[in-house]
Amino acid sequence: MFPTRRGLTLGAAAGLLAAPRLARGQAALTPVKFCLDWAFQGPQAPYVLAAERGFFREEGLNVTVDRGFGSGDTPVKVASGAYEFGIADLSPVIRLRLTTPASDVIAPMVVQQGSPLAVMTLKKTGITTAKQLEGRKLAAPESDAGRQLFPAFARAAGIDPARIGWVTVTPQLREPMLARGDADAITGFEVSGVFSLRSLNIAPDDIVSLRYADAGVALLSTALLVRRPYAEANARVVTGMIRAIARGHDLAWKEPDAAIAALAKRDATAPRDLEKARMLANFAFIRTPEVMSGGFGNLGSERVQAAIETVRGAFGITAELRAADLYAPQFLPPAAALKFSA
Repeated sequence: MFPTRRGLTLGAAAGLLAAPRLARGQAALTPVKFCLDWAFQGPQAPYVLAAERGFFREEGLNVTVDRGFGSGDTPVKVASGAYEFGIADLSPVIRLRLTTPASDVIAPMVVQQGSPLAVMTLKKTGITTAKQLEGRKLAAPESDAGRQLFPAFARAAGIDPARIGWVTVTPQLREPMLARGDADAITGFEVSGVFSLRSLNIAPDDIVSLRYADAGVALLSTALLVRRPYAEANARVVTGMIRAIARGHDLAWKEPDAAIAALAKRDATAPRDLEKARMLANFAFIRTPEVMSGGFGNLGSERVQAAIETVRGAFGITAELRAADLYAPQFLPPAAALKFSA
């Protein structure tokens, strides 16, 4: 039988009605490469959970989530165009922007307003204060944010950086070197270093952590990174990434076991109990009073500028950078999408 005009009309109408559903299919999704700041550990679980639960797909995005190799490395990958988005500590990004005028990496969202950067050591070294680090050997990857920002910590704590000996190691060897006594201390995110030491059978009471923030260093931490030209040409994508990341963190806080289960699918060797504890400890730097009262978007430009000035002073950089040229909150979704559950 040949189709009638009425049948063709109804068929066309049905196709139009089905179009929105088809638009959510795989073919309609925008491909996005997303690089994390570190290996698949507890703090990275909320991003993996967002991917597993389809939060990115609901924003029309087909997101590939890759592990990172340090907050000094991820911004370079984003700046080069190897990844559309990245997650990294904001301080190395600031340094990159200050020393590379052509760089156009921006941060449309700061996930972690509290800084977990710290020097970690063991009681057996006898180090209990920052000043006692002088004449000692510190181990860290060159791309580690804690190592890159150590000059700011040294300045705030009154340490002579010339009296610090650095040993460059791969990320996997950092904590084992400290545990074996091949290094006197390490730098990095507290939630990464402390819990990795615990996985090496170091008792929590034997770990000494010297936080940069406690020394008075004005810093911000983990932020979402993207190149400005890409963001301006793909505002919907940027806002969708932010909304999905915020949902992933909120759900990970409410359902930590689900977050760690998603993480274990990326790394079956991950010790679930330890990574759950690591993730929950990291939330202390995310669920700050500012975020709990006003959501992820509750960040004033003066705090961003203070973080910029910290980096400028630490490295003796004369170039200037305005907060508005780095932090781009215009891409944030409505405030309701940025709230964090109590």
